[in-house]
Amino acid sequence: MEFNMSQSDPTPAETSHELPSGFRYAGATGGIKASGKPDVSLIVSDEPCVAATVTTTNQVFAAPVQICRDRSPRSTCRAVITNSGNANACTGKEGYEDAVTMCERVASMIGCDAEDVLVMSTGVIGHRLPMDKVERGIELAGEALGDSERHFLAAADAICTTDQFRKTASANFEAGGKTYRVAAMCKGAGMIAPNMATMLGVVVTDYPLTSESAQTSLKRIVERTFNRVSVDGHTSTNDTVVLLSSEVATENASDDENAVFVDAATEVSLKLAKMLVADGEGAVRFFEVAVDGAENDEDAFEIAKCVAASPLVKTAIQGGDPNWGRIVSAAGYAGPKIEVEKTSLSIEGHFVYRDGAPLKFDAAELSGLMKQSAEVKLHLVVGEGGGTSQYWSSDLTEDYVRFNSLYTT
Repeated sequence: MEFNMSQSDPTPAETSHELPSGFRYAGATGGIKASGKPDVSLIVSDEPCVAATVTTTNQVFAAPVQICRDRSPRSTCRAVITNSGNANACTGKEGYEDAVTMCERVASMIGCDAEDVLVMSTGVIGHRLPMDKVERGIELAGEALGDSERHFLAAADAICTTDQFRKTASANFEAGGKTYRVAAMCKGAGMIAPNMATMLGVVVTDYPLTSESAQTSLKRIVERTFNRVSVDGHTSTNDTVVLLSSEVATENASDDENAVFVDAATEVSLKLAKMLVADGEGAVRFFEVAVDGAENDEDAFEIAKCVAASPLVKTAIQGGDPNWGRIVSAAGYAGPKIEVEKTSLSIEGHFVYRDGAPLKFDAAELSGLMKQSAEVKLHLVVGEGGGTSQYWSSDLTEDYVRFNSLYTT
């Protein structure tokens, strides 16, 4: 099932993708997952391509993260191999060697240098990879490679863990009089608080990039999308987003042309980021925190992030409770300066607090609106500054607690 995400109301819908030229995809079942679901994903570039990565800021990070950092940005990348069902995190020297072996197996299969293969892993932390199953999956994925949408979706399925649905999106855009394509996939439903700068993502395009412009572009894309969502406030050991371009540019394009690419890739990535939140483990609904009036955008971001991460706000959203005090107080302890006497809050377009004072409103009616909304909108004005930001988060439910209390048992 695809998610066709509008800015206001996410609804499940089957969609189709026009894919960038130059890539092949595969998903396979090596047997890593006890469920028997696909667990090895492979993306191969027919020719050397540009690769950039942005990874977790967690000081405890997985072996594949180290490899991605060491091997990007580069303009000779040939493949990304991903396994799900095992994070290969906190596994010491042996875990690093296993990740290297994954790259070597892919390189041998497609005929390239192992240094030109990137690797990602996702799943339970602290367990060695079952390399016999991983290598079986790599072999099967190599045999299944293809450039159709079916192959693309198979690769997207194989990176999932607790996801309830695959997460993919794509777009066409015009730059310099030519039409280009960008497509992306990601996974994640829990342990989601990306701070890059357990979610994984790959963005592929045929827009020409240098390794330098790819890295700069990816950071901008991530800052505007994956770094603005949270499910549980837990930054993973494995967070990685990879950008691949099948067209290696010899020099950087103009800022205006690159901006067109960044905007298109941001639009695609934001759809995926919102899917992460909508698919939050146990989530019933998700919500947007929009902040205006801060001294600058950075302050607005910190306020929005703090409100979105508050367990009390998240439980209020879950219950459809227009408890404005939780929201306003979270803005107050976020850190950046706010002008209390000029602070206002609306929930689903209804003002409940204005210029530092509460307003009369029909709590039952507003609660009903919140419960009917797939995406509840909170709008905070914290002063008269020019700073603005948005952040997305999911509610907190008993199902989330129950699922994660039994995750490894």
